[in-house]
Amino acid sequence: MLPFAPTPAPPYYAVIFSSLRTEGDQGYGEMAVLMDEMARQQPGYLGIESARDELGITVSYWRDEESIRGWKAQLDHLQAQRQGRAQWYSAYQVRVCKVERAYGFTSDKLI
Repeated sequence: MLPFAPTPAPPYYAVIFSSLRTEGDQGYGEMAVLMDEMARQQPGYLGIESARDELGITVSYWRDEESIRGWKAQLDHLQAQRQGRAQWYSAYQVRVCKVERAYGFTSDKLI
């Protein structure tokens, strides 16, 4: 199975969260797993793709903007956001995009 989110045909929405972390884990890994599990239960959730290194980039996919607003306002997610600003991130950017086209490639070596 490919590590890409199984998104439907466009249009749908993507939330791109780019971040710079502070030193040490400080419970970040555990919270990231919990937020991933909770996001999967939200109405309109379509999938997630994430890469973390010096610069962390997580892209979550949503059916519509109402679903994104619902996730942003979810109480446990609000607490994680506060903790992130206070403890885990030195900087971050959030970008919300409407996906109008999507295409890709898969090598025969992966099939």
